[in-house]
Amino acid sequence: MRVHVDQDKCQGHNRCIVVAPELFEVDELGTASVVGDGHVPAELEDDARLAVDNCPEYAITTTDD
Repeated sequence: MRVHVDQDKCQGHNRCIVVAPELFEVDELGTASVVGDGHVPAELEDDARLAVDNCPEYAITTTDD
């Protein structure tokens, strides 16, 4: 699984950082991005799905590898 953040949709609510800090980082303006290449380790897949479900702007998506 890979996680993605649409930079055009992200409004900096940072809920993703709260639910999955291992998968996301935030810049000085509060915009989230993925850590590394977005690969999600198997043990963090539930956290990635939770981040998708908690993003009010629908800026986070996942894809299968």
